[in-house]
Formats: sequence, structure tokens, C-alpha cells
Amino acid sequence: MTSSPNLDAYRSEFPVVQEQLYFNHAGVAPTSQRVATAMREWVEDLLQHGVRYERGWEARTENTRQLAARLVGAAPEEIAFVRNTGHGLGLVAEGLDWRPGDEVAVASSIEYPSNVYPWLHLRDRGVSVREIEPVEGGVTPEAVAAALTPRTRLVALSSVQFASGYRTDLDAIGALCERSGVLFCVDGIQSVGCHPVDVKKSRIHFLSADSHKWMIGVSGIGFLYVDKDVLPRVRPVLVGWRSTTDSWNFNRAHFELRPDALKFEEGSQNYAGTYALGAALGLLLEVGLENVEPRIRALLTHLDEELRAFGCETGPSPAHRAGILTFLPPRGDVKALASHLSERNVSFSLRRGRIRISPHFYNQPGEIDRLVEMVRAFSGK
Repeated sequence: MTSSPNLDAYRSEFPVVQEQLYFNHAGVAPTSQRVATAMREWVEDLLQHGVRYERGWEARTENTRQLAARLVGAAPEEIAFVRNTGHGLGLVAEGLDWRPGDEVAVASSIEYPSNVYPWLHLRDRGVSVREIEPVEGGVTPEAVAAALTPRTRLVALSSVQFASGYRTDLDAIGALCERSGVLFCVDGIQSVGCHPVDVKKSRIHFLSADSHKWMIGVSGIGFLYVDKDVLPRVRPVLVGWRSTTDSWNFNRAHFELRPDALKFEEGSQNYAGTYALGAALGLLLEVGLENVEPRIRALLTHLDEELRAFGCETGPSPAHRAGILTFLPPRGDVKALASHLSERNVSFSLRRGRIRISPHFYNQPGEIDRLVEMVRAFSGK
């Protein structure tokens, strides 16, 4: 492996590298200097000037919307800001015109709860959740096809499974849903920012993701994509002044819902959040996902090869990998290994009995080597 000077130049954006080996971007990512600067900029503006420059806040927010749309191949009018991934998925689940007997296909046994509970909450409306059988910790197009019935109205899947790291074939499943006349809803938090996502190419109707993982932003702000062709079919669960077509006219009650995704933004914006998200997306787009994805893949390939060389069990396979590698040591208790690594300032996650490693583009091969040596020493190899 060779380091890319172009990407290494961005390490100064992430002071956390001075303290930790940070491999936990599938959990909570550290943010960057420019995100912190953007948030301070808005707070300082509010502190010094009050609402005087509110139009500038609005313009900055709309620029962030354009960046979010660009990242996933959507149009700005198909993007709504949400608090988190579950918020966006809940807007979809509660906003569709369900009928008793309808079904949602979900791999409930392996999905993160954010992509399970909104659908289970529909049971009192007569909607059933039909299980998609997982394969090797992931979901295949064949498994989705087997779960579909004439009553299926929507398939809800994660783009990457949080525990196993298995990457979903969104293109194949999107094409299957289109042929079957089924809506396709994606929890995109484990791919947006580390792996290319094209909502149009993959025929995705809905995608929700917040920014505190691979987008390297902050908690409490994300976005929901709703395809323009299905926007009229989704009723806003909450409405407020911003949901309407004449939103800045406070002198009359003119209740006409916006025709775009902004109808889901019912009230005043989280400006600190949209400033932060804009800076985070700007950084990713500046680096380029065409550079981010290969860097992460190379780091994980290196880690995979080194761990397997002394007997670790790893997954998923390269064909189904995005930004996550999980492993078990050849000997010793995995919880003891987790403690061993944590004591040595390694940030990672323990998910379903396996160590989960998730580096980003600013991580370096040398950091992977340090991790490998820690695991090797623990395993007595």
C-alpha cells in the first residue's frame, strides 16, 4: 500500500488523530476543523448581530441542500432536512396512505432498529412486516424477491448492514422493486459519505441519513430524499409555516402545502446544524468520493489480509464490503480484546460479538499496522 499525499494533507482537519487510532466512523465520527468553524461562524453571527443577517442563514442552508442533493444524485427540491435517520424514515412510514393488509418487507433480524421500529409501528393500521431472510449477515436480491407478495407495498433496507458490514446491491434490488411495482426505501447512513450512492440509478424512492457517521458531520442533522414522482403520495406528519407555499407571509393564513420535499420542514431551521452539514459535505465533495471510496477499500483490504495472516476470522468478503470490516481474534475472548484495544486509545465498536473497524479517507496504512500489531500481541501470535 502507498499513501496518497493528496488525502494525507487533510489529516490536519481531524485533531482526533493526535489522540486516538480512530476507526469508528460507522458509529460516531469525529468532526473536522471546518465543521467546527462553520458552527462557530453562525453562533458568532447570532451573538453579535441577532437576526440581522437571517437571509444569509437561509442562503447558506439552501446551499447545503444543493450539496446534499449532489452527493446522492438527487435534485435539491427532493431533499428535506431531518434530525436523524429515524426521523426521515418515520416521515415516510407515517406519511404513506397505507391500507389494511399492506405489507412492508424488512430484514428485521439484522437491521438497525431505526429501520425496523417505524414499520412495526404501522401494525395498528393493519400493515404487516414481512421478514426478508438474511444471507451471511446481509440481504441479497434473491432474498428480497422471495419475500415479495402481491400485498407488498414497500421494501425497506439499509444500504450497508451496521453489524456485519454487508453492502446491499441497491441497483439490483431497486430494479426488482420497479418491476414489481414496489416502493424502495433505504437507510443510507452506513454508505453516504464513504461509498457512492446514486438514488436515480438505483431507483430508490426514499433515502434517509444523518451526518454523524460517514459524512463526518455532527449529530442532530441529516437529510431525507424523496423522489419527485412519489412526493405527492407522502403526507407530512407535521406541518407548520415552512410547509406552505407562502411561508414568509405571516399576515394571512394561506394553507397550501409546498409541492417539494420542503413540505416536511415544518418550522424554524437548525441553522447550526445546516452550517455544519454544509461544511461536512463540502469537505467530502472537495476530496471526492471517487478518492474516498478507494482509500477506504484499500485500508480494509490491507487490514483483512494482515488479520487473516495470523488466524483472525474476518468479514464481509471484498465483494460485499463498503466501509466496515468485522473480525474475531484467533484466540482469547473478544470482550477482553475490546478492552485491550480501548485501553490503547483505539476507537472502534463491538457489534453482535465482533470487533467492527470502520476507517475513513484520512486514516493511514501505518495506523492499520499499529492496530494489527495490537491484535497480534493480544493473540500471542
